[in-house]
Amino acid sequence: MKSSTRRTFLAGLATAAATPLLTRLSHADTAGRPLPVPPVMETHGEPVTLDAISGSSIFQPGLSTPTLGFSQPYLGPTLRFRRGTLARVNVRNRLNTPITSHWHGLHVPAILDGGPQLQILPERQWSVEMPIDQPAATLWYHSHVHGRTAEQVYQGLAGMIIVDDPSAPDSGLPVDYGVDDLPLIIQDRAFREDGAFHYANRGPARMIGFRGDTILVNGAIRPVAAPPTGLVRLRLLNGSNSRTYLLRFSDERGFHQVASDGGLLPKPVPLTSIQLAPAERAEILVDFSDGRRVTMLSGPDHNNPMGRNMPAMMRQMLGGDPAQFPEGKPGEFEILSFEPHGKPRAAGKIPDAFPGAPRPQFGDPARTRELVLNMHADGRGPGMPRGGQPSVGQMGSMGINDNPFSMDRVDIAMNRGETELWTIRAAEMKHPFHVHGTSFQVLHNGRRDVAFDSTGLKDIVLVEGEARILVRCNHVATPDIPYMFHCHILEHEDAGMMGQFTVA
Repeated sequence: MKSSTRRTFLAGLATAAATPLLTRLSHADTAGRPLPVPPVMETHGEPVTLDAISGSSIFQPGLSTPTLGFSQPYLGPTLRFRRGTLARVNVRNRLNTPITSHWHGLHVPAILDGGPQLQILPERQWSVEMPIDQPAATLWYHSHVHGRTAEQVYQGLAGMIIVDDPSAPDSGLPVDYGVDDLPLIIQDRAFREDGAFHYANRGPARMIGFRGDTILVNGAIRPVAAPPTGLVRLRLLNGSNSRTYLLRFSDERGFHQVASDGGLLPKPVPLTSIQLAPAERAEILVDFSDGRRVTMLSGPDHNNPMGRNMPAMMRQMLGGDPAQFPEGKPGEFEILSFEPHGKPRAAGKIPDAFPGAPRPQFGDPARTRELVLNMHADGRGPGMPRGGQPSVGQMGSMGINDNPFSMDRVDIAMNRGETELWTIRAAEMKHPFHVHGTSFQVLHNGRRDVAFDSTGLKDIVLVEGEARILVRCNHVATPDIPYMFHCHILEHEDAGMMGQFTVA
C-alpha cells in the first residue's frame, strides 16, 4: 500500500473504533424466512407514483430497524417498462432530505436520468415521461444525491427495473414473475445491538467501501426460495455499496448465464460460478428439476488496498465478515437457499441462442480518452501546474484524472451517435466503473481481451488495472444537466470519484 493510502486508512481508526456495538446475528434466529418478492408496478398506461418514505422493517425477531424505501418500508417495487411505450413516473419525496431517482441502465436523455443535478426536495414531486427504446434487460433505480448516495441506498432507496420488448423474438426463457422468473436483490448490511443498521463512511469504510456481515436478499436475511422444479430464471442484482460477490451453488451444479447489464447474451454461457460487482446485473438459468434443496454461496471479497492481509480489527470496523458456511470453501458464506416444490422431472430445454439479443454496432472510434481512477486526488487535474493547490474541501478527496468531482465542471464533451474508445485505469484496487445513459462494449480488461459473447452490452465494468471500452451515446446531455461516469463503490463516488459529460 502507498504511504498516503496507509495514512488515510489509519487516520479513521480511532473514530471508527467509537462506533456503537455491533451484533453478529445467529443463523438459526434469522435465516429461513420465505423469499419476499417485490410487487410489480406496471408503467404501460396511466402514470405510477413512487413515494420515498421512512419506515421500519423487521429483519430480526423482536427488533425493529429504521429504514427507507420507495412506496414501502424498505426497497421499492419492481418497475416494468415496455419498449415502444412512454413510461410516466411520479417520484414524491416524503422525507426531510433531498433525494433523486436515477434509472440505472436506462437509455434516456440526461434531463430524465435522475442524476445528482435533479434533486427532489422534501415534499416535492418529480414527474417524468420516459420514452422506452432499448432491448429487454434487468436494470435498477436508486437515489443519487452527491455525498449521500451511499447512505441513502444503504438505508433502502433502491429497487429493480425490468424492461420488456414485445417486438423481440421469443427468448424461450421463463417469464412467470415471482414463480420461475425470480428477482434477487443481494445486499450486505450490518446491525447494531438495538436492531438499527450500522453504517460508517470514514476510515477503512471510506477507503474500501462499507461491507456488512449480514446478507439480505429482497430485504430478508438469507431467505429460502421455493421455485418450481424445472428451469428457473434468476435475475441477480448486486445492490451492495461495495461488496463484490463470487456466486456458486453448494452442490457445484452448473447453470447458464443468459443476460448481463444490457440485455440478453447472443447465446447461453455455461458456468459454475459468476462474479457480480456492485451495481452489476446478470440473469442466469438454473435447473431445479431434481427437486433437491441447494444453497447459493459467495466467496469472500478481497478487493481492498491491503489485499488479503487486512487486519481482523479493520474488517470488524466495516461491520465484519459474513459467517462461514459450514460446508463451503474457506471464507464462503450463504446468500439464500432454494427448496424446489413439485415432483422431480426431466430438465427443460435450454435455448441454443437468442436471436433477439443486442449486437455491438459501435464501428471505429472517432477519438480516444484516458480516465484514471484516483484513490487520492489533489484537485490539480490534467494540465494544471504542479504548484497548483486543491480547493477547500478537496483535501483527501478521490477523483478521476486527479480531479475530485465538481457539480460545476464538465469533464468530457461527446457528440451524439459518435463512438469513442475509453481506457480506464485503476490502481490499488478494482473499481466498478459505470457510465450513465448508455451501454458499452468491453474490449479488454485485466491484461486480457474480452469476447462480446461472454459479456454482452454492459454499463458496469470491474476495472482490473486497465480496461478499454467502446462508448456511444444517442441521447442529449446538456452542461446544466450532464450525464455521470463514476466508480460504483458508493463511498468512492461520494468521495469524488465521479465525473460529468455532455452529449450534443
